[in-house]
Amino acid sequence: MTDISGLPETVEELRVRPPEGFTLSERVISPVILIDKIGRNIVARLAGVRVQGGNRIIHLAPGNGHAWVLDGTTIRPLPRDAARLFAEMLNGLDPDNMPYSEAIRLMRNTDTAIGVEPSESFLKAGRVAAENLDDNFAVPGLTAVLFPYQARGVRWMWETICHTGGLILADEMGLGKTLQIIALLLIEPPQTEAPALIVCPTSLIANWVREFARFAAGISVKVHRGPDRAGVYRGLQKTSVVITTYDTMVNDISIFSSFEWSWVICDEAQAIKNPDSNRRQAIVTIPRRRAIPMTGTPVENGLLDLWSLADFAIPGLLGSRHDFEVAYPDNIDSAQAIGRFTDPLILRRRVADVASDLPERINIDVPLELDDLLAEHYLQVRKQTLAKYPVAGALVATLQLQLVCAHPWLRRADENDTHGEDAEIVRARAYPLMTQKMERATDLIREAFFNGRKVIVFSLFNRIGDLLIDAFSGFRDVHWGAINGSTPQDRRQPIIDAFAAHDGPACLVLNPKAAGAGLNITAATVVIHFTPVWNPALEAQASARAHRRGQTQPVTVYRLFYKDTVEEVMIDRSLWKSELANESVPISSRDATDLRRALEIAPRKI
Repeated sequence: MTDISGLPETVEELRVRPPEGFTLSERVISPVILIDKIGRNIVARLAGVRVQGGNRIIHLAPGNGHAWVLDGTTIRPLPRDAARLFAEMLNGLDPDNMPYSEAIRLMRNTDTAIGVEPSESFLKAGRVAAENLDDNFAVPGLTAVLFPYQARGVRWMWETICHTGGLILADEMGLGKTLQIIALLLIEPPQTEAPALIVCPTSLIANWVREFARFAAGISVKVHRGPDRAGVYRGLQKTSVVITTYDTMVNDISIFSSFEWSWVICDEAQAIKNPDSNRRQAIVTIPRRRAIPMTGTPVENGLLDLWSLADFAIPGLLGSRHDFEVAYPDNIDSAQAIGRFTDPLILRRRVADVASDLPERINIDVPLELDDLLAEHYLQVRKQTLAKYPVAGALVATLQLQLVCAHPWLRRADENDTHGEDAEIVRARAYPLMTQKMERATDLIREAFFNGRKVIVFSLFNRIGDLLIDAFSGFRDVHWGAINGSTPQDRRQPIIDAFAAHDGPACLVLNPKAAGAGLNITAATVVIHFTPVWNPALEAQASARAHRRGQTQPVTVYRLFYKDTVEEVMIDRSLWKSELANESVPISSRDATDLRRALEIAPRKI
C-alpha cells in the first residue's frame, strides 16, 4: 500500500506533484466532521461525503489539515477552506480528546458551515450497546455473582463514563441498580482525598449501608447526617464513600462543594428533576469528576425532567435551560430529537427485556430506619403498654409496636383486639402521613405504575390501603382494590378481575390472612409486603398469589421493615423458621424468644 503520510495537504500541491498510482478527481465533494470514539477519547475527524447508488459513503481525510480524501486510488478534493472551517468550528477544542458535551453541541447545531455527524456506533442507545457487550466481566472485591445483564450493564457504564464523565442509570425496579453501582465503584475504588458521594432519600440510607457491607466490605463507608455529620470538609475525606440525604446535602452544601468528588451519584434522582428546586440548585454546585443520576422514571412530567438529569450528569449537554425549552417543546418530535443525543447516555432496561437472565422470583428486603420522632414514639408506646398490661404485656406490646411501624396513625379499635387487623386511622398532627415506610412504598408503587406494571400490597392492617390512596392523591387513572377478612367470598374474584382488566396503573391491597388458596392474581408482577408476619408460611402463601402457574413474567417481591424494631425480629425469625419448617416439624408463629427480643431491641436516634 502506498504511503500517503508525506503527501501535501492542498489539492493544488497535489496537482503539482501528483502521487504515482493515484487519480485526482476534479469533482469537489461535501465536507463533514465525523465524531467517533477511539479508546477512551472522543475525536473529531475531517471527512468527505459521496453518494453512490443512493448510499452515502464517508471517507476520512488523511489529517484534519488536508483538503482531500482518499477513495481507493482516487483522490477526491474537499472545498479549499474545509480545513480552516473545521478548525474554526472546533474553536480551540482538541480534536483528539473532546468533551462529550462539546461533541453533542456540534451535532445539535444545524447552522454550521460543515455538517457534523456521528459514526455508526457513537450514538448507539445504551441498552443496545450494553446488550452487545461480553458478560464475562469480573469485578475485584465484589462478593456477589452478577446476572449477565448486570455484568453487561457495569461494563457499559464503565466504558461510557470514561468517555463522557456522566450517564443516567434508569433500569427498571428490581434489576439491581444499587448492586451495579457498587460494582462500578469497585473497578477503580475511590480514594479518601476524593471519595464518592451518594445522595439518596432518607428511606434508602439503611439499604445502601447494608448493600456495601454485603457486597463490597473492602470499601469504607460513612453516613453523613444527624449528629454524625462532619463539621468541616476534611471530615469527609476519611472514607471511600460518603452517603447522605438530599436535605442534609442542601443544608451542608458549603461543605460538600469545598472539594472535588470522584463521583456524585443520586439515587431516586426524580428528586432533582425540577430545575427550580433547592435540591437541584445545590447539587449542581458540587465539583465532581463523574456523575450518575439513578431513576427508574427518567421522564415523568415533561422533557424538562430529562434536561435536568442530563445536565447534572454532563453539564451543558443539551445547552442552557432557556435554549432547551425554546428548541424542544413537549411533543413527540422533540422527544425523538433529544433521544438521539441522550439515548447513548441512558441505560434503560425493563424486566421484560432481561427476563431470560432472571429467576422467576426476585426477593428484595428493604431495611428502613425510624426517624427520631417515630423512634421516640416507638419507645414511648413500648413503655406505656408494658406498664398498662403487666400480665399480657408482651403480646399486646408487640402488636402495638407493629402498629407504630405500619403507621403512627393506626390505633386499635378495641382494647381486647389482639390482632389489630381492624385498627382505625386516628390522624395525629404530630406525625406525618409520609413516614419512611410510606415514602419507600409509594416510590416503589409509582415506579411500577410508570413502567406499566400492576402491584399487590400485603398488610396485616386493613386501613393501610386508605393511607396509600391518600399518599397518591392527584395521581390519575389508578385503580385501587382491597380484599381483607371482611370481604365476602363471592366478592373477591370480581375484585381481582377488575384489577386485572384495568387498562392502566392498578394496586390491590390485601390482608395476607385473606390471601388464601384459590386467589390467582398473575396480573401483578410487583409484590410489596408492607408489614412483616411472624409466620413464613403465611407470607409465602401470600406472595404465591402472583408468583404461580400462569405467570409469564418474573415477579419482584419487596419486604419493607424497620431496623432495630419488632419488624426486624419478625424478618429474622421468619427466615430462620422458613429454613427449619417442614411437614413433620411445624414451627409456631412466634415464641417466648421472639417476644423477648422484640421488646428488647430498640431503634437508635439518627
